[in-house]
Amino acid sequence: MQLSTKISNSFELLVFLKNKNLLENHSEYWWPSENSFEILLGAILTQNTKWTNVEKSLFNLKNLNLLSLEALIDVDLNLLIEAITPSGFKNQKSQRLKLLAKNIINEFVNFEIFLKKVDKQWLLKQKGIGSETADAILCYACNREFMVVDKYTQRLVSYFGFEFDNYEDLQGWCEYGINENLDKIVKLYGYDIPLNKIYCRFHGKIVEFMKTNKLSKGEE
Repeated sequence: MQLSTKISNSFELLVFLKNKNLLENHSEYWWPSENSFEILLGAILTQNTKWTNVEKSLFNLKNLNLLSLEALIDVDLNLLIEAITPSGFKNQKSQRLKLLAKNIINEFVNFEIFLKKVDKQWLLKQKGIGSETADAILCYACNREFMVVDKYTQRLVSYFGFEFDNYEDLQGWCEYGINENLDKIVKLYGYDIPLNKIYCRFHGKIVEFMKTNKLSKGEE
């Protein structure tokens, strides 16, 4: 696939993607889960697997009434393993979900307080949560101003000639171009769009674009 467009910052990348109407059939904040608790679960279950597999696991959890912290803590481990089998790494992920639920209750008492008070440092201390998963939880479940960057993001910006040594540098590049051009983005959207929503839709546009376009080094 050929991309003749040249970009110099993440704002120009956003404009490039927005003109393609990539999110027409998606929710306002792009992430496909119905509520914040499903987003929390999905952010962990989607590690090393396709989202279609996560949807199967979430469907199973919903049918078993396991969409709460208390239910995850109390459920028999083998039943939880069976429910999330479609997402892969079922033994590891099931144990981590139960532990996370327990830690949230111990630290924040309930899920609503967790959404309001949790920070990235606390999330990164949890078993199995790295920077991308933590930011996904903060951005999509907690509606915080964190830009999620992933392998799709890395591959796309690399195609445009930008290389970064680590997650934080790539995230910083994405966030800087957006923050420096907020006035232009408001005009682009036609209303006073919140920064969190910009990050959600920007990340969503990147994912949807990359899912339908194969980009690799040397590919024209």
